[in-house]
Amino acid sequence: MTAGHTRGRHPWLRSSAWLVRAVGYDSPVTQTTNHTCPPSFEPRSPRRLAALRSYGILDTQPEPEFDDIAQMAAQACDAPMAHINFIDADRQWIKAAVGHDAREMPLHLGFCTQTLAEDGILVLPNLKREPELASNPLVTGAPHLRFYAGVPLITPDGWAIGTLCVLDREPRTLTTQQEFILKALARNIMAQLESRRSAAALRAREAELRLVADAMPVLIGFIDCSLTYRFANAAYRTWMERAPEDVVGRTVAEVLGGDGFDERRAYIERALAGEEVRIELNWPCPDGRVRFADIRYMPRVATDGSIDGIYVFVHDVSDRKRVEDLLQTRASHLEAQVASQARDRDRIWTLSPVLKAVAAFDGRIEGVNPSWTRALGWSEEQTVGRKISDFVGADEQEVMVGFLSRLAKAEPVEDIEVSFVTRDGSRRRILWTFVPEDEVLYGFGRDITEQRLAEEALRQSQKLEAIGQLTGGVAHDFNNLLTIIRSSVEFLRRPDLAEERKRRYLNAVSDTVDRAAKLTSQLLAFARRQTLRPEVFEVSERLRAISDMLDSVTGARIRVVTDLPGEHCYVRADASQFETALVNIAVNARDAMDGEGRLTLHLDAGTPMPPIRGHAGASSRRFVAVSVTDTGRGIAHADLARIFEPFFTTKEIGKGTGLGLSQVIGFAKQSGGDVDVRSTLGEGTTFILYLPQVGPPEDMGISAAHQPEETAGDLGLCILVVEDNLEVGRFCTQILEDLGHSPVWTQNAEAALDAVKKSASDFDAVFSDVVMPGMGGIELARRLRDSHPDLPVVLTSGYSHVLAQDDAHGFDVLRKPYSADELARVLRVAVKRRRHH
Repeated sequence: MTAGHTRGRHPWLRSSAWLVRAVGYDSPVTQTTNHTCPPSFEPRSPRRLAALRSYGILDTQPEPEFDDIAQMAAQACDAPMAHINFIDADRQWIKAAVGHDAREMPLHLGFCTQTLAEDGILVLPNLKREPELASNPLVTGAPHLRFYAGVPLITPDGWAIGTLCVLDREPRTLTTQQEFILKALARNIMAQLESRRSAAALRAREAELRLVADAMPVLIGFIDCSLTYRFANAAYRTWMERAPEDVVGRTVAEVLGGDGFDERRAYIERALAGEEVRIELNWPCPDGRVRFADIRYMPRVATDGSIDGIYVFVHDVSDRKRVEDLLQTRASHLEAQVASQARDRDRIWTLSPVLKAVAAFDGRIEGVNPSWTRALGWSEEQTVGRKISDFVGADEQEVMVGFLSRLAKAEPVEDIEVSFVTRDGSRRRILWTFVPEDEVLYGFGRDITEQRLAEEALRQSQKLEAIGQLTGGVAHDFNNLLTIIRSSVEFLRRPDLAEERKRRYLNAVSDTVDRAAKLTSQLLAFARRQTLRPEVFEVSERLRAISDMLDSVTGARIRVVTDLPGEHCYVRADASQFETALVNIAVNARDAMDGEGRLTLHLDAGTPMPPIRGHAGASSRRFVAVSVTDTGRGIAHADLARIFEPFFTTKEIGKGTGLGLSQVIGFAKQSGGDVDVRSTLGEGTTFILYLPQVGPPEDMGISAAHQPEETAGDLGLCILVVEDNLEVGRFCTQILEDLGHSPVWTQNAEAALDAVKKSASDFDAVFSDVVMPGMGGIELARRLRDSHPDLPVVLTSGYSHVLAQDDAHGFDVLRKPYSADELARVLRVAVKRRRHH
């Protein structure tokens, strides 16, 4: 919830649970009617009673927050009675009630103790048919109850302290959505209780319920007595192309327009007078379509009994109305003449903007309307006789076949959204409603392609916002590092500073520079622009070492198994990034397995890379394929295409950043390979990292690790320094002079070429920046290699897109920031390599 909707600033949000009120779905559900009380539930348990009494709720006065929730439960479930109960040691005390005035009753009279014995919701469709309950006084006498549905109120520690229940005098059941609402309201009751102990917990619940409101396909708002909007959920974007913040603070007339307000004025006034109003109206949308809207205005009663505003709930019932219109049309046709029937049916069929299809239960199409042809390009002649699944994208054909199979079995189904392939090969996203009637299926399809594209654009904008947040965090970290450096330098300037403190501040500066360098490296890795340090290494040997490390990463309950070939295979890649990629995959696997299972590392050599995510494979080249397989829960099909996006994560808040797999694919792509994913829900996931296979490494001559320990200062070299930055150039030449070298400084590559041309024999090595105006460092190095192959060239850069894209330039690279020792070492190695050759 944004800052503009906090509880303190907006009193109309006294109870966050109002937003799930009157959702009004009507699909069937499965009831839970297990009456066995588990041994773990004891009404007189001291710990349970202590948990109940810690909330201080028993024997308190009525409160609007709880009264509203009871009222909403009754409204959402269309029940005449609802109450919120708390189970004491020997009584059932009612905090809030709708439909009766009882405040408490003995435990044996109620049904709520049975609810506390359930893991979830308890639904008793007909109490008269329950052997253990049929003789209950509440069933045999007033109020003659027949239906009961209750949800236990569970504390964060797992103690059942009460229930939220709805009751009716007629047998009935609840829809899945009503069950969901009842559960959500029960959770909100606990949030209200928790808010007595923690204001932060209340804000969290409000944010959670706002998320529910924004996720609902229902337009939800609150209008105060001045006819000004004080709340609007995200559905206003879809219905009116208005952001919620653009609605809040505006009047009804400003939001709906003069005509829209006049059409609704009388109903709003009735609601403000205390009447609950429900109407159905045509709702014109900005894109020209017209929705049929089920609108509810529900008054909210303040603590003093006055009406301080109304809730607004708007449902899109267009599909229901289309079915009703179809049935009405059929009834009207029976009363009209045959010619009139054909003419009217033909007009509806021909002029409707909705895609319509008539098909047998096996999916074979018997007829389509012109909208089918307009949207998909397939004529009626090209369509009739083929199956519906023939026009569905290959990746979703099984989904459509399964959907039609459930329809044929008369199983309850919801609308289905799939991609249909047009005649020109493109795809359109269609939302279908299928109605079985007269031994055939009537299908009504709505093209929602543009809607889905708009949603994707919204997701992209949210990613940009997340990047902005990351940038702010990076700036914060860098400012912290700069603070340490600046403060240390100020103290180092003091002439009377003790040697011990001087060493301490110098160490602080050095450590801070290392941390800053590490931070920039992480940022470049995230952006897939890191300068890789490729080397040729044997993959099996590296995987054995990594498997030992993964034991500590994954934990003792996950068994790490390696399946490696007997022969050696080599790749040329950044070994550190290779290890990081495997660790990132392993961490995701650990979380998917909930800390227990088997993680298998498998290696295949000499394999081609198949097509991945629509990209052509590489059958002509050989790759090393490193597979990491877990036995976790698997990845949903809808998420597979997004798992490599930066910031995308399915983990809970605080348990994942969404950057791990982005690093994996960034490293793979920069190294000339790719990453494939295969997953089955409930069975596990396999990540396959493809890297180009190379031959074994050649003899690289004298290794830097075996160089003599003399310092570069002993060599007394003449170094040509090429650096366009004045401060860096001065500092570099000073370092070289302090190391005992004789630097010659030029400020661009062209001047360096002139200096070498005049007197190449004077220089022992060239030390050049990469990024410079005009000719860059890599081009300079290549020209010197062509004209003076015996003259060593060492490059330096903090970041260069050229280095990130091309690590095969063949020159030594010293990455900024560098120390004097690192500079001395790289120059010594470069010069000795030349002398060795």
